[in-house]
Amino acid sequence: MGFDPNEPEQRRRLRAAMKAADISISALWLKYFGLSGDAGEYEVEAYLQGLLSLPASQRDLLALAANELIEDLPRPRAPYSDDFSRQPGGSPAGRSDTGQSSDTGQSSDTGQAEDASGRGDGNGRSFLPDAEHDSDGGAGPGTTTPGP
Repeated sequence: MGFDPNEPEQRRRLRAAMKAADISISALWLKYFGLSGDAGEYEVEAYLQGLLSLPASQRDLLALAANELIEDLPRPRAPYSDDFSRQPGGSPAGRSDTGQSSDTGQSSDTGQAEDASGRGDGNGRSFLPDAEHDSDGGAGPGTTTPGP
């Protein structure tokens, strides 16, 4: 294994990314190991301290592990205009605190009903396959129509 002149800079940037995202060496190693990394936790720690050299493929797996951990971090999101129209309970209309659609059966802006099972988008569009759409003018799947 020869010396790679880019290794010190790659190590420095990995450490900076870990520090900025507050990723521990243990969390990095666990993710790295799950991605088929070969080095043990102590070797990874020694690499990060500049005491051990790793092959480019293992350094790239460490970078991938760090990047995936960074992507998983919760980040603030930009609000949509309907996030500001609040229901009496204090949560945005049509949305719960988790950002999911509420179970009110109404869309936040359009007032159009959506399927209570969540299979519609609230704007009159269904996510059901065509075979499940009702063709008898109102009775959907699982409903019975009166007989003669």
